Amino acid sequence: MERTMVSKEVDEIVSRYEGQITGSVGILQDIQNRYNYLPQEALVHMAKRLNVALSQIYGLATFYKAFTLTPRGKHLISVCMGTACHVRGAMRILERLQRRLNIKPGQTSHDLQFSLETVNCLGACALGPLMVINGEYFGKMSARRVDSILKRYKTSSKSQKNRENEENKNAV
Repeated sequence: MERTMVSKEVDEIVSRYEGQITGSVGILQDIQNRYNYLPQEALVHMAKRLNVALSQIYGLATFYKAFTLTPRGKHLISVCMGTACHVRGAMRILERLQRRLNIKPGQTSHDLQFSLETVNCLGACALGPLMVINGEYFGKMSARRVDSILKRYKTSSKSQKNRENEENKNAV
């Protein structure tokens, strides 16, 4: 990531919050939306721009579970491990995901396409076992369905890359 590009992008984000007393969390959200995590150089620049201690920025970034300081995959997969989901086979779903993606909960695939996490409850026990990808709920899951669902997300990633490549060709 080029330092000057990060600085410009963080400047744009910070400027949207000027005059707001509680803008720091919003700034962090916008930075994470842009990079899919909170890069160190962006946080350093944010601290300088806001004239606050870097430790304050890191304090906020590490306090909220929604923020991550490590690169996260394009697709976030959450598997509910609550009681209702657990007794209905959530562990088999998690094991299948781990084998297919070659990652454990808390990790991101090498191609940065998928991050895997477990959660204690997604609040939809009647749909258990439950898996969520990018906010899309998959209820009454089974290990057999994992492959076809992952394939759909891998395909959508490839389609997006193809569209971006075509746009870049047309721009030249």
